[in-house]
Amino acid sequence: MPEDSEHRGERGRPSADYRGQATADYLAVKLSELARRLREGDGVQETLDAIVRAGVDTIAGAEHAGVTVVRRRRMVETKAATGEVVREADRAQYETGQGPCLDAIYQQRTVRVSDMRSERRWPAFVEKARGLGVRSMLSFQLYVHEDNLGALNLYAGRPDAFGDESEHVGLLFAAHAAVAVSGAQQEEHLTLAVAMRDLIGQAKGILMERHRLTADQAFTLLVSASQQTNTKLADIARHLVDTGELAGRRTGQPAGDAARGAGT
Repeated sequence: MPEDSEHRGERGRPSADYRGQATADYLAVKLSELARRLREGDGVQETLDAIVRAGVDTIAGAEHAGVTVVRRRRMVETKAATGEVVREADRAQYETGQGPCLDAIYQQRTVRVSDMRSERRWPAFVEKARGLGVRSMLSFQLYVHEDNLGALNLYAGRPDAFGDESEHVGLLFAAHAAVAVSGAQQEEHLTLAVAMRDLIGQAKGILMERHRLTADQAFTLLVSASQQTNTKLADIARHLVDTGELAGRRTGQPAGDAARGAGT
């Protein structure tokens, strides 16, 4: 479902039902607590788990919370949830292709559902949501990173659970949560990059010592094995470190000759 350019200006703004404003002191306390809690996350998944727990504690009316992630704008998945009802309600949206979560993600707007019994916007999803005991929802777009999208979804079993204060606090909460997720992603990517560099370094060292190769020749041999077997370079290196064997070598050809030949 492509992004609707008509709704781009609604990103980060309240829904059409919003009529009020929360107090600054209340928000300051809540957001300070949120910042401290999210800093305790260790990795992306831990940060997402902390976000849904904090969402229930912070946003008025929320009984359950979940984070939906869309990768390459196609693959939809619930990455964190405070209860099974969240996963079931999210699954109902994915299966029907409609619902407040998907509207929040693709149309970049806040979506509030006051009462599923009178809701008419997503008939197929609403029928399933009623069966799950979901009466109110509030959805925010959480982040957009290249082709990956995210949404924060809040659920309640009673009607009119979410008011203007819920939206106001929720919008600020989502902004802080998006920053926390971005930071966790960057840290995780950096950790993976360092680990891959070390792994390839170990594999190069094995080849250099075993076949009297230079560092460049050893790396060339790893790349050649990766290409011959259509295997990721990191996996080739890990296999060599774990087993002492280099995948992709042609039978009867010494590794040193292969590396020197590839480098000429």
